[in-house]
Amino acid sequence: MSRTISIVNQKGGVGKTTTAVNLACGLALAEQRTLVVDMDPQANATMSLGLAPAELESTVFDVLMEPEFLEKAIYSTSVPNLAVLPANTDLVAAEVKLIKDERRMFRLRKALARARERFSFIIIDCPPSLGMLTVNAICASSSIIIPLQCEYYSLEGLSRTLEAIRIFRETLGLDIEIAGLLLTMFDSRTKLSNEVASDIRKHFPDKVFATVIPRNVRVAEAPGYGKPVMLYDVASRGSQAFLGLTEEFLTGEARKAARPGARGDTW
Repeated sequence: MSRTISIVNQKGGVGKTTTAVNLACGLALAEQRTLVVDMDPQANATMSLGLAPAELESTVFDVLMEPEFLEKAIYSTSVPNLAVLPANTDLVAAEVKLIKDERRMFRLRKALARARERFSFIIIDCPPSLGMLTVNAICASSSIIIPLQCEYYSLEGLSRTLEAIRIFRETLGLDIEIAGLLLTMFDSRTKLSNEVASDIRKHFPDKVFATVIPRNVRVAEAPGYGKPVMLYDVASRGSQAFLGLTEEFLTGEARKAARPGARGDTW
């Protein structure tokens, strides 16, 4: 059974890439074969996993254009069980290249069909917008995680993202769920972080992960070394938080699988 999870929020700077890379690393360390798909032309997930975008022979852009490029475009990483389908600035041209394709929002879903045979989890890092790249990610996914920075504008960005997902469900007939809302960059010393976290939990009592990702210098430093934070400093608060998120996420996935009528990520 394969599951595809997009990390989505149309607001930038909320920790999407950090969440995608470190949750994927946690899953890989838990011996789950995991693929990170970088759908952001900034290629931060690609660099965070030790690849140089300018040196790549094939990327997710090539796969969107021609699905048979998939095997050539998947690269191994320094983490056992963890691979990446990387990005570079070529991805900027994807929306223009696909504009004449009536099924353009399903190109990634089609391209990942064979990857689902190889990986237990596919984690997609999305750009900070709801353009065609994010739409492709959502259409390829069985569930979505929405990171939320603990600041006052979080609920505003969340409402827009949830409304867009509702529209996609209804107009495209997607069977997709919200796996959870993840509180990021939390600072327990500040009144602001505590108030925002409390408000989000009050509005969405059953959808917020118990695990909170703290504001942590090690999490911020790790991408500069091309590593997930667990490989950079496993003892750090940030690393321990992402390991806790991984455990919570896997527990939730096990509960779903045990439900009557539960299904895998089959399209």
